[in-house]
Amino acid sequence: MFIYLNGQFLEKEKAMISPFDHGYIYGIGVFETFRTYDGHPFLLKEHLDRLNAGLKEMLINRKFEYEEVLKIIEKLSDLNGWKDSYIRFNVSAGIGEIGLQTEPYESPTVIMFQKPLPPVDVVIEKEAVILEIARNSPETAYRLKSHHFFNNVAAKREIGSDTSKEGFFLTEKGFIAEGVTSNVFWVENGVLYTPAIETGILNGITRQFVMKLAQHAGMLVEEGFYETDALIKADEIFITNSVQEIVPVKKMEGKSYPSKNGEYFNKLSKMYKNKLILR
Repeated sequence: MFIYLNGQFLEKEKAMISPFDHGYIYGIGVFETFRTYDGHPFLLKEHLDRLNAGLKEMLINRKFEYEEVLKIIEKLSDLNGWKDSYIRFNVSAGIGEIGLQTEPYESPTVIMFQKPLPPVDVVIEKEAVILEIARNSPETAYRLKSHHFFNNVAAKREIGSDTSKEGFFLTEKGFIAEGVTSNVFWVENGVLYTPAIETGILNGITRQFVMKLAQHAGMLVEEGFYETDALIKADEIFITNSVQEIVPVKKMEGKSYPSKNGEYFNKLSKMYKNKLILR
C-alpha cells in the first residue's frame, strides 16, 4: 500500500515521522476521513473547510486547497488501484522543541492513506447501546476532529469489538450527544431530531449534509438538548458518518425499530444515493 507523506508517495513500510512531532508528543493535529466513489472524494470541499478551520484553531500555518488535495487523492488511488476507498487525511503540528509551544507551527506533517472499500450495496443495521462513559467536553469552544480521541477509544472498549453495535454517548448532564464514530438522528411524527452542536458533539460533514437533504424533502429539522426518552419514543433512529453513510438502528434498550424498512431512512438514503450519482 502506498501512502502520501509530506510531498512524497511511499510504500507504507518506508514512511517515517519524527518522535519530536508535537502531534505525537502533545496530540496537536487534526484529521478527516471520507470516501471515494469511483475515484471521486465525496464532499471533499466541506471536509477541507473543517480541516482548515481546525488547523487555524491549533495555530498550524497550513491551508489546503481543493485542487491540491484532489491531485493527491487521484495519484494515491492510481498507485493503489482503489477507486472505492476510505481516505484518512491527517495533519499534525510537526517537529518542535520539548515543551508547550505558543508560537504557530510552520512545518506540519501531512499524511494521507487509503484502504479499499466495497461499493455500498447492502444496508448495514446497528444495535444502539447507551454508554456508561460520558462524552467529554471539547478542549476549546467547539469540538475539533483532533488527535484527542481516547474518549472514543474508551467508549469502543466499553461496547466491545462487535461491529453491529454502536455506542451512544450522553453528556455529563445526561443529554444525548453522539455515537462513538457517528452522529445520531431520530424521527418522531415526521420531524427529524438531532443533538445540538452545543452539547459538545462533532459537527459531522454527513450530519450537515443529511440535515440539508431532510429540509429539501420538506421535513422539519430540530436541533436541541434531549434525554434518552426521546430515543425510546422515536419512530425511527439512524446514525451517520462519512464512511458508512446513513445507518439504520434496529434495536435499542430492548425496543425494536423499523431499521432498513423505515420510511424516512429510505427516503433520505435514496436522496443521498442520488447525490452520489450526480456528483
